Amino acid sequence: MLVWLGICAVVAFCTALVAWLNAVPPAPTFHIFFASGAMPLIFGAIIHFVPVLTRSGSPARVIQFLPLLIQCAGVVTPLGLAGLLPEWSLHAAATLVSGAALVLLAWTTRRLRATFGTPQRGARWYGAALLCLFLAVSLVPVWLTQPELRPALRLFHLHLNTLGFIGLAALGTLPVLLPTTLGRPEPTAADRLLRDLPIAAGGAVLLAAGTASAVWLAVIGAMLLFWVSVRNLIAWWRAFGVRSIVGAGGTASLVGATFGFAVLLILGVVHGLGWIEARPSLAAYVALFLLPLVTGALSHLLPVWCYPGVALPARNRMTKNLAQGGQWRALLFLAGGLLLAFEITVGLLSAAAGLALFAFALARAFWLDRAEASDDNSRPIP
Repeated sequence: MLVWLGICAVVAFCTALVAWLNAVPPAPTFHIFFASGAMPLIFGAIIHFVPVLTRSGSPARVIQFLPLLIQCAGVVTPLGLAGLLPEWSLHAAATLVSGAALVLLAWTTRRLRATFGTPQRGARWYGAALLCLFLAVSLVPVWLTQPELRPALRLFHLHLNTLGFIGLAALGTLPVLLPTTLGRPEPTAADRLLRDLPIAAGGAVLLAAGTASAVWLAVIGAMLLFWVSVRNLIAWWRAFGVRSIVGAGGTASLVGATFGFAVLLILGVVHGLGWIEARPSLAAYVALFLLPLVTGALSHLLPVWCYPGVALPARNRMTKNLAQGGQWRALLFLAGGLLLAFEITVGLLSAAAGLALFAFALARAFWLDRAEASDDNSRPIP
């Protein structure tokens, strides 16, 4: 399931880039990125991480299949926005996603309460992220039936999804995932996860509300999220050093995503002041944050999902192949995002090149190295 979600996310990103190059309208194009690609993968990652962070058992089968339901809604949404499906399909997709978010939120809360001892503090970030998703998506039927509310609710929906749901899920995962990828502890991570959650969650809500009502609220929210992002970067620099982080391809992408997120928040303030348009800001979000985040995370997680348990030679080989070139991918994504933020279209080619490099690494890890994996009697890739 998790391997399927990871591969589908990369396929969705490639599909969205093709749609972008072919001048498909922004709404369906960006929903391919978010609803079809990122959202099912984040659901799968939450279901994977919560039992680990709460030291509890495997989830029930109904929970395990939630990402597939989200994936169906994620496919329906861009088709409905493009006019290829009737409007009621958007109502159905929004209802399905908001219901699934509530179910997963209830399951996560129950696991947190039933934890033996103190749960790892990153798990609470997932609850906040899911609550943001529920609030954002539950507004969709409202503006579909009341078009006069659409401009304000759309802005709230957009920012609470991108910076609330995806942003909080990422900020709650990266302080754990990056040290794990490096194989070295980061002593301040637990304390930062505890202290920064109210700041980040409050920042996301203020930013989303401010874009729909008052710019000064959005600026305050952006600065709160910026502070949390920079605290992560400073902690990693102090604990590991720039050379160690950049020298590992997987962590280079993760740090690039965190740096890109901080840059995005500054760009958001600039957009709020009316200096750049919204569409290039959204394009910059994809290139600066979403693409390096997902590719960097999959570089570490896909081998673990393919070969669970002890570290087999095949897992190590897959990790090495997926992480290889991560530094160049991070640079291409960051450069592309900055160019796209200022409507320089060559930035799209830079982001596409970074994604193509990861897609090639993915194909090599799954197909070109399959024969080598069988030579060491490793467990076959599911």
